[in-house]
Amino acid sequence: MELDFTLIVLLFLTGLGAGTVDAMAGGGGLITLPVLLATGMNPIEALATNKLQGSFGTLAASHYFVRKKLVSLYEMRWMIASTFTGAVMGTVLVQRLDASLLARVMPGLLVLIALYFMFSRSISDQDRERHISAGLFAGTVTSSIGFYDGFFGPGTGTFFTLAFVALAGFSLARATAHTKILNFTSNIASLLFFAVGGHIVWLAGLVMAAGQLLGGLLGAKLVVSKGTRLVRPLIVLVTLTMSARLLWEQFGTVW
Repeated sequence: MELDFTLIVLLFLTGLGAGTVDAMAGGGGLITLPVLLATGMNPIEALATNKLQGSFGTLAASHYFVRKKLVSLYEMRWMIASTFTGAVMGTVLVQRLDASLLARVMPGLLVLIALYFMFSRSISDQDRERHISAGLFAGTVTSSIGFYDGFFGPGTGTFFTLAFVALAGFSLARATAHTKILNFTSNIASLLFFAVGGHIVWLAGLVMAAGQLLGGLLGAKLVVSKGTRLVRPLIVLVTLTMSARLLWEQFGTVW
């Protein structure tokens, strides 16, 4: 794939914007995938290249959150392992099964999640009581969401954040920080399989990755400095946008 100067700038700015939004609320793929498809990539190449560039954004955000001590990689080791395993299983299975059922039910689930983030009193800048043990959380919740990311993907960050807030009792900033670690984990798991299959457009992905590195760092800083008052409405906006996009993909051509 040949890249002229204009396309390089477009890809870089797309990565920058998507990385910033994704670090705060998830949903960066809403920005990046349409741009990648517009370059002429087929859907598999676009998905694979999206995993490459997205991994850099989640890496930058994860590194910042670790430095700020919002997460401990040692304490998350079982969550990381479970997420990786689940993502690998999902990536393998999606090559054999039809994911269209998930596409049909996802918009409704995302709307319910948006309503939760709008109205729940349990979302704050302070940690609350945990409702599930750390071991059970890693063995069931993170592995299931990792599997979902490998199998389908849209809303993965939102599901992780919701689980950390509702079940683990985390503050929204701490939940977002832990989400980025697991997002990076599931991205890497899927990326390995795409790389083996030779589907990644490396040059385009690495140009976007440069923007993602800066965007992921900027978004992570905003999470720490602004907390719930910025992240909460952004999660609602991104979640509703994802739902609308999935509905359009299903019914837009019919309308």
